[in-house]
Amino acid sequence: MRPLPALFARCALFVLVLSASTSFVACSSSSAAATPAKTDAAYRAEVVVAMHDSIKAELDTLLAAARDLQAAAPTPTGRGWDETQDAAALAKMKDAWRRARIAYEHVEGAIAPLFPDVDYTIDARYDDFLAKLARKGDADPFDDQGVTGMHAIERILWSDSIPQPVVDFEKTLPGYAPAAFPATEAAAAELKTKLLQKLIDDLVKLEAQWTPAQIDIGVAFQGLVALMNEQREKVNKAATGEEESRYAQTTLFDLRNNLDGTQRIYATFQPWVRSKTSSDPTKDGATLDAALLTKLAALHALYDGFSGDALPATPATWSSETPTAADLATPFGKLFSGVHDAVDPTKAGSIVDSMNHLAELLGFPEFKEGA
Repeated sequence: MRPLPALFARCALFVLVLSASTSFVACSSSSAAATPAKTDAAYRAEVVVAMHDSIKAELDTLLAAARDLQAAAPTPTGRGWDETQDAAALAKMKDAWRRARIAYEHVEGAIAPLFPDVDYTIDARYDDFLAKLARKGDADPFDDQGVTGMHAIERILWSDSIPQPVVDFEKTLPGYAPAAFPATEAAAAELKTKLLQKLIDDLVKLEAQWTPAQIDIGVAFQGLVALMNEQREKVNKAATGEEESRYAQTTLFDLRNNLDGTQRIYATFQPWVRSKTSSDPTKDGATLDAALLTKLAALHALYDGFSGDALPATPATWSSETPTAADLATPFGKLFSGVHDAVDPTKAGSIVDSMNHLAELLGFPEFKEGA
């Protein structure tokens, strides 16, 4: 028979070990319970909140810039605008317009498919409006009817320096009228209180609609893919004077901001994307995400390889359908080729193709050109 003190000691040690083991199991179970696998529904909810907050910040910036644009608009007594006398005010307007443009291009991909009517009044081009107005044209370019939005304002602000190819293109449009500064005090006041106020009102309406309940992240994601695909069109149209920010000559500026905005909004999806696994390692969310980021970075580098905000000059002999080797060797040709290579939806591994694979992974509809 063991001495009682030794027996008590062994029993105490056994109880201590058993208690520690039980505590470890309990802690382990508690830890495991605290970190359950996140569901798709939880990820979706997080994306909605993150996207809402990110785009809301851009919309706040956009609205503030629009108000600055209106505040800077000159309303001289007894005359219209004068490029010399009103130079300081017009410079402030142009700065505010650029700030508004940055913010809108950042959110365009997600906003346009969710709120197409407001997007149209804010961002449609002169030729888009004239097509809807039929042959009537826009009799009063300074009011809040007919042609409105950021490009209508841009057309007036840069009316004294519009490139000739742009003028030549627009002259072919039914209902065309030459762009001009407001020529009278009344016209300047109308521009300030009607055309510029219309932009502000449309943006206030857009902000009011931008609530989590209105955000369909599948539609928004498809909009991002469509915007990347549209990079080709924005470059292509430079050859015919139809490019987007054609009056200010800042279409390359737009392209850069489209790309930045797409990257920012895509970042709200990344935790969800990276959580996805597959028996095929090439289809893992982390693998697809890394491939897309590499492609986006390459397109960013392409854009950064060109100085200034304007697209490079288009060769006189340019044809987007059958460009010659000589034309492709020009700066514009290199940009054209690089953008097409980066986003071509028919090319495996392109940005559009990669984003479509991610859409499939997340259960979203894929982007289909022309659909």
